[in-house]
Amino acid sequence: MVLSFFDQFMSPVYLGIPLIALALLLPWILFPVPSSQWASNRTMTLQGWFINRFTQQLLLPLNLPGHKWAALFTSLMIFLLTLNMLGLLPYTFTPTTQLSLNMGFAVPFWLATVIIGLRNQPTAALGHLLPEGTPVPLIPVLIIIETISLFIRPLALGVRLTANLTAGHLLIQLIATAAFVLASTMPVVAVLTATVLLLLTLLEVAVAMIQAYVFVLLLSLYLQENV
Repeated sequence: MVLSFFDQFMSPVYLGIPLIALALLLPWILFPVPSSQWASNRTMTLQGWFINRFTQQLLLPLNLPGHKWAALFTSLMIFLLTLNMLGLLPYTFTPTTQLSLNMGFAVPFWLATVIIGLRNQPTAALGHLLPEGTPVPLIPVLIIIETISLFIRPLALGVRLTANLTAGHLLIQLIATAAFVLASTMPVVAVLTATVLLLLTLLEVAVAMIQAYVFVLLLSLYLQENV
């Protein structure tokens, strides 16, 4: 059977059970559980330092009511980061390359920020649909444009994460296939291709980290508009 480059993005199924559920549960198993002891190991210290630094960076643009979301956003960031990094390992499946999963993360969080804005400050939330000082003839047009841009936000969140990870995985597979094919005919070119593959893999590690951070950062900015 001839496999396509896009077959790596198909959700694997074993005995009728979708393994995407196992992939979603795996990140929680990998992280160490905090203990009640005074002295913690280096892994726990590093994990605590990372979480504290990220939480401080995340809360910078948020006012005091938005700090209630710190634990939720930090957990989401660590979860997405772990899924993206595990997907770079050989013979693994990356759940965040599925648009349906990413939209399942984006839509509820975006909708929660909109509902909070409409509940706490409805005038200010609706005021975002019409910039101040707009000429009267342009008011209907601008309201339609701002409403469309508001509903596009969760789609942009999900598509951005999916597209960046999918493009990176496809590029890695293409270059790896080229290096394998050229190994027997042009060894020098194959070595150069393998070097490019190594650099691209390092770049994809950075992309996996940045995309998880950008996803949560944009959610925090949406929250800031409504609290």
